[in-house]
Amino acid sequence: MFDDVQKRNILSLLATKDPESIRKGAQLAEVNCLTEAVPDLVRHILSPNVGVQEAVARALRKMGGAEAVQMLIPMLRSDNAPVRNMAIDLLRTLGGKDVESICLLLYDDDADIRIFAADILGSTGTVLAVPPLCRALLHDPEVNVRYQAAVSLGDLAFPEAVASLSQALEDEEWVQFSVVDALIKIRDESALEAMFKALGRASDLVASAIVDALGEMANIKAVPLLLRRLCSSPTPLCNKIARAVIRIMGERSLSLLGTEDCERLRESLVVALKDEDSEIQDTAVRGLAALGGGREVSGSILTLAAALDPDRDAERIAVIVNALVTLADIPELEQAVQGESEQVMRVALDALLRVDQDRGIALMVDIFWHQSRDIQRDMILEMANYAGRHYQDFFLDLLARHQDGDILRGALLFFSRQSDAHIACDRIFPLLSHPYDDVKEAALEVCIALGTPDVERHFREMAGHPDPIQRMMGVYGLGFFNLSLSSAAIEGALQDESPDVRRVAVEAFGRRFLAQGEHLSLLEERLTDASREVRMTVFDILGRCFNEKFIPYFLMGLSDEDPWVRVRCAECLGDNKVPQAVEHLARMLHDENNLVVLKVIETLGKIGGETAFRALLPVLEHRDKDIKAAVEEAINKIHCRTGA
Repeated sequence: MFDDVQKRNILSLLATKDPESIRKGAQLAEVNCLTEAVPDLVRHILSPNVGVQEAVARALRKMGGAEAVQMLIPMLRSDNAPVRNMAIDLLRTLGGKDVESICLLLYDDDADIRIFAADILGSTGTVLAVPPLCRALLHDPEVNVRYQAAVSLGDLAFPEAVASLSQALEDEEWVQFSVVDALIKIRDESALEAMFKALGRASDLVASAIVDALGEMANIKAVPLLLRRLCSSPTPLCNKIARAVIRIMGERSLSLLGTEDCERLRESLVVALKDEDSEIQDTAVRGLAALGGGREVSGSILTLAAALDPDRDAERIAVIVNALVTLADIPELEQAVQGESEQVMRVALDALLRVDQDRGIALMVDIFWHQSRDIQRDMILEMANYAGRHYQDFFLDLLARHQDGDILRGALLFFSRQSDAHIACDRIFPLLSHPYDDVKEAALEVCIALGTPDVERHFREMAGHPDPIQRMMGVYGLGFFNLSLSSAAIEGALQDESPDVRRVAVEAFGRRFLAQGEHLSLLEERLTDASREVRMTVFDILGRCFNEKFIPYFLMGLSDEDPWVRVRCAECLGDNKVPQAVEHLARMLHDENNLVVLKVIETLGKIGGETAFRALLPVLEHRDKDIKAAVEEAINKIHCRTGA
């Protein structure tokens, strides 16, 4: 229990000149809430030691009261800025304990002290601070005091201040700004009329702030007042008024306005599209979409789109496209698509495709060959995905005439969607030899999807081609057909001089036969292929359709010269929990490759059993910490499964 001895000890620590002792005393005073220490704590605010200042400030914030407030007030006059700032900061926290003493400072002859007092009162959180702040707001001769009084009244946010704040809207411009901000924070309806009256006589800057405030307060009662000012205000203010109306009502409710108000607001929003403020522009776009309009509205929005950067302003362009979709002015969109501006064309085309996809596709087909390559690339994906079969001639023409890889891939995508795409085979087959790999791959995918006898015959021809890439593609394609008809070509490919061709041949056989364990002998020779990739592919295929017939092959693979092959074989044996592999794996615990050793340890843990357990135990003494950790984990797995 806290006793007098402890109190004396704390006070004695605070009475020393040693910074460390003072810090300790301040901490103990804070923990024990020793109010008797407050005078000493306040005195140490003057300490040049930052650590002491921080410890004292923490203690005072916790237990300071009216006494601390009265002792801190004189420090507001200190010439030492850090001391003065510390006193202000503490009084913001403690000022509510003695509001009267702070209020008296509002009558001080020093304007700086009055500013400090007004600032501190804004943090007291009590309505008792409102009357003295209102007096300072309306009657203090120093503009900065009046400004700070308005700020603090906004921080307090008591509606009792609204009447005085409304009167202060007659003050200097600098004060008016802070008054408007304060009224926003209070959000009292009585402020609406005061702000609107001030709107007529305020400067352009203050009027702009008032309009923004009305919009932020979002009180529906402000809408009629704002609409009445649309015709009589200068253009910049009109733009802000239009934005405020939309912020208050929301786009969906604008149709509730009368016909005359809607038309007046629509006209203002068209003008607002040219405002320098991007937020006003975007609000105008959304408002016009809700109000609707003729070609003038769509054209004005498209004009705005022309000035935007497609990378930097992607979100704003999306807002414009959504608005154009809502307006659905097809003639204006069609005209814009055929205009000179590429940026406008992209925006209009995006909107047109969402409004009427068929008309959009038809228009793209009409203008395609007259566009730049970049525009054509933008168009082709949409056309390929959504154009109907009656556009086959257009896409056949693309395959014959175009040289761009992206365009050709788009045309191939179109034919991959068509059930009768075999008519394009004569145009697609040459693309299997295209210089661009992505075009070759796209053509290959289309041919495989077609699956016609003509395609199979072409693949067999490719399988005998002098070029290894052509042979590889041909063998790959044949793997998707009836292998009994193409087996001779694929069997030959298993002996091909190119490892890539052999690898693809292995995949082709594995895709169809190995699940039934057929034709296994054809792959045996590839288990010792000179190419690691081919051997890996064989074991991958065997692993995907694992059965007991394959175990000898995996055991043989554990001795492969390549560590990755050994790892792959160990993985498969572990995944299938093959107990016959344990002895082979145990011998591999001394493999020169640590990756192999780690995989073997993991595999033994998966297979489990007494033999695996005994094989792992000696490895617990291994020098490598990663190997030791892997052994511990594997042994724990075996323990958990066996209950040992």
